[in-house]
Amino acid sequence: MSKKVVISGYYGADNFGDEAILEVLIQRLKKDEADITVLSTNPDKTAKTHGVNSIHSFKLGKVMSALSKCDILVSGGGSLLQDATSVKSLFYYLWVIFMAQFYKKQVLIFAQGIGPINNKIGEFFTKKLLKNCRWISVRDDKSLFLLRGWGLKPELVCDPLYDLEVTGSTPSNRVGIQLRSFKSLTEKLLITLANRVAIEFADKEIEIYSFQDSLDLEVCQHFEHLLLSVNPNLKTTVISGKTPKEIIKLIASLEYMIAMRFHAILIALKYGIKTLAINYDYKIEAICNDAKIPALSMLANEDYGYMFSRMKQLDHRALLEFVNSKHFNWELFDLLVK
Repeated sequence: MSKKVVISGYYGADNFGDEAILEVLIQRLKKDEADITVLSTNPDKTAKTHGVNSIHSFKLGKVMSALSKCDILVSGGGSLLQDATSVKSLFYYLWVIFMAQFYKKQVLIFAQGIGPINNKIGEFFTKKLLKNCRWISVRDDKSLFLLRGWGLKPELVCDPLYDLEVTGSTPSNRVGIQLRSFKSLTEKLLITLANRVAIEFADKEIEIYSFQDSLDLEVCQHFEHLLLSVNPNLKTTVISGKTPKEIIKLIASLEYMIAMRFHAILIALKYGIKTLAINYDYKIEAICNDAKIPALSMLANEDYGYMFSRMKQLDHRALLEFVNSKHFNWELFDLLVK
């Protein structure tokens, strides 16, 4: 008899990384013949896209009903248990975990980045609830050491998108630039980047990727304006409103990628694309160190000519060797959901 699984995460908001992780997770659960329900802010779209049951994340009565009838709650992936985004989101995801435990269901913490949690009440309840979870997997050393410090025994896993199956592609004369709105992203950085891109890639098509239109689109459009103010003859396109599959297909044939978001970097590396990161967060620093790729700081005080040169000198085969060495460990997850 198949197990009923509820998935809780930042789903339905058209965030590329989260939606791509959800697809990988659902594919795995379908192999295990699970009966899947996803909590989503756009349940109709989620149900249609993935062929699963879906209910609205904030229809709390329906969420409670689904949790009472399920066998397992999967919380994740992504960075759910943190209050850098907002304290409200932290308490919402904790409430979902609490209700599952109240109904005596197994809770699996799936490939999450934990913290920062600055709210003391939030930290107290996070510790308390995680101690009663059946399995905890985290995607970075920082989360691992935090939870070990709390007396927990999490498993360190790589991001599930490392297991995304991709086919080879031929680079075209196109450069991808992926930006997101962030408090430390300054006009100085954007102008400096635009000036260097106009110098380095005047002969190429420049695609500016919005991975989540509610956060990315405005800054992407602004960056296009900056590029064209430097050189009106540049060929630029803002890519928005695309599904994860459509975005991946476009990225596959890029020659270079300059990116802020973790999953933009990861997908580019999956295709061996020479990549320059913009380091706005610990997880970006971590993947750059692991993959040995260059990264711009948010201070915009580097020699951009040198940094672009480092990107161009990256070895395609070395990048592929790095990503192909990473595999998500599904063994215990499969045992728990079967």
